[in-house]
Amino acid sequence: MLGSGFEAEDAVQETLVRAWRRYDAGRGPLRPWLFRVAANVCFDMLRGPQRRARAMDLGPAAVPGAPLGEPLPDRVWVQPVPDGRVLASAGDPAEAAVARETVRLAFVAALQLLPPRQRAVLILRDVLAWSAAEVAALLGTSAASVNSALQRARSRLPALPPAPGEDVDERLLARYVEAFERYDVDALVALLREDATLSMPPFAWWLSGREAVRAVLTAAAASGPPCGGSRAVPARASGSPAFAQYRDGTAFALVVLETAGDAVAHVTTYLDPRLFRLFGLPDEFGGPAPY
Repeated sequence: MLGSGFEAEDAVQETLVRAWRRYDAGRGPLRPWLFRVAANVCFDMLRGPQRRARAMDLGPAAVPGAPLGEPLPDRVWVQPVPDGRVLASAGDPAEAAVARETVRLAFVAALQLLPPRQRAVLILRDVLAWSAAEVAALLGTSAASVNSALQRARSRLPALPPAPGEDVDERLLARYVEAFERYDVDALVALLREDATLSMPPFAWWLSGREAVRAVLTAAAASGPPCGGSRAVPARASGSPAFAQYRDGTAFALVVLETAGDAVAHVTTYLDPRLFRLFGLPDEFGGPAPY
């Protein structure tokens, strides 16, 4: 709903506070009532015109060599969430696959295009598999209204590529991490799709195409590897492989790799060390770089 792991944590806390203050056993079963409280918390937090987005939603791709520009506020960006926060409740591999699909950055960014109530209906019906009657009771409306909102929401969502298999993700991550720590431009670029994108929130600057990425990485290496001394620690973020980047032993960035087949389709480097604690990662990482 919120497109941010930080805001999701705030929403959980506010939901529990409201539940503690207002719960009455006479209201009926706890679960639907608690979901109603959570939905209302999200609606309150989503008041206002700003919607979270990815760099690709904000403007055209940059030309290699163009400046990064000024960083944009945190509220602009769709942010990653640790897989463990979402997948822990999945009861079997099929449920885990569905859960992983619904926290992918592309899916969450697409949700931001929907009005809050349509967003809630789509999540409750298509992600959590509630019935139209259950959603109607939660939102205080009719089943017919819920079905209509669901149809409108589905029609507004862009088509998304299927999620890749888990095994391919892990092999690609290992190869990408090795090439990244060596700053091997040729090896990194070889792992990208021809139409791959690269972005670095909080900057709106982003690149489109493997050759544009090659040009920028090569230019950056001209004065020495810009990530020299970096260590990369594998992670899982928003249903995708990821790694935490440490520079000189200090938390620097969380890099999320979205894959398609056996190649990397999108690289999103979040230059926000606060994410390390959200992901249970240390702020410091000892030991010398391997290359």
